[in-house]
Amino acid sequence: MTESSAVAPLREQAEVGGRRRELAAATVGSVVESFDWSIYAVLAPYFAADLFGHGKHGVSGVLGAYVTFAVGFVARPVGSYLIGRLSDTRGRRFALSLGMAVIAAASLGIAVIPGQQAIGVWAALLAVLARVVQGLAFGGEAPSVAAYVTETAPPRHRFAFSSISYGGIVLGSLLSFGVLTVLIHTIGKSGLENGGWRLGFAVAALLGLAAVWVRRWAPESAEFRRARERARRTARPPFLRTLREHRWAVLTVFLNTLGGTVGYYFALAYLPQYAAAYHVVGKEEAASFMTVVLVVVLATMLLTGVAADRFGLLPVARIGFGLPIPMVGILLAGLRQGWLPFQVVAVLLGMLVATVLGTLNVFTGLLFPTEVRAVGLGVVNATTIAAFGGTFPLLAEWLNGRHLLGLIPGYVTVCTVGPALALLTAMKVPSFAAAVRGAEASVQRTPGTA
Repeated sequence: MTESSAVAPLREQAEVGGRRRELAAATVGSVVESFDWSIYAVLAPYFAADLFGHGKHGVSGVLGAYVTFAVGFVARPVGSYLIGRLSDTRGRRFALSLGMAVIAAASLGIAVIPGQQAIGVWAALLAVLARVVQGLAFGGEAPSVAAYVTETAPPRHRFAFSSISYGGIVLGSLLSFGVLTVLIHTIGKSGLENGGWRLGFAVAALLGLAAVWVRRWAPESAEFRRARERARRTARPPFLRTLREHRWAVLTVFLNTLGGTVGYYFALAYLPQYAAAYHVVGKEEAASFMTVVLVVVLATMLLTGVAADRFGLLPVARIGFGLPIPMVGILLAGLRQGWLPFQVVAVLLGMLVATVLGTLNVFTGLLFPTEVRAVGLGVVNATTIAAFGGTFPLLAEWLNGRHLLGLIPGYVTVCTVGPALALLTAMKVPSFAAAVRGAEASVQRTPGTA
């Protein structure tokens, strides 16, 4: 064994170790982002009457809470543009810290909003305002994380870093259910409805402040610093021109996000209601099992990232992005007809979604040049999520109310074709194709390394 071959693994380990602060800064933000987003949904039945009032049969308060939840999706594309611009001009660390501070402040605001009995309709209006502010921050958070991970991850471990950073979203969802479980067991349902729900948002605010502190010590991306020096000598192109000049990148982000967001909201959010509608399992039993599914999804994402680094993105993605196309219909048919139990279907659907999510941050980050990376991928990503992900539960319930729930498997299958097509369109982007082929050539030269 030559000296260079002996030193190379040590140098690679040192490089990975030296990037832990960047990875921690990206991942902790994803955890908090997901927690703050999810804690609103899981606590909505408990604070709905307090902030949105009682309606006939107690329905209007809950509807108001969920409409406000949807408003956050509408605000996301705007936040992607505003904070994405700051990320591409002021820096990744600045945007990441700003976004997380805003998210924490909005959660604290929700925690201390007086109820309707104290300030009337202003309680609902303040809740909507806080959610809009959070939506703006969420819209800028995800693309800034993707840009930061793409630019700071070691080339030989970029997809492992991608899976860990995006895995923070799954971990945040798990944490929100964990906090709800603790609150139910300590203060009970009545305690939650009588103001205990505010503790969940207080926890969200504290986690956000901790994330801001972690990000304060993260170094700026060296690739961004070089790009900023280049940008000082040239005029920054208008946003619409950026989209036109990078139309293949825009199309790729749309296709990849389409499959990922519809798959996520179906497999990890709506599946219990879908199974209950066909009377194959109780809604409560199905919902309680989703915690297990989220753990499996997290593990699958990590394995997908490691495999993409080890064997190359394209071989892994061709399998992982292609399998959902036939499997979604087969699994759901088995669920409806009773020859596949809900638990098996839920786990397998979760694993299929995880293969797309595990590579998403770096996959999309490689599509745009550094100077417009955050705003370019962010606006397309957030708009697609708002249009197809945030509306999926509403669409499914609308179809269910008209006895058309049988159309859902076909709709989900069509959307899951998106990531497979994205593999083709991504290779039309010269920088992406060069990065992927360069990584695969490196893998072939050093087959014994991981």
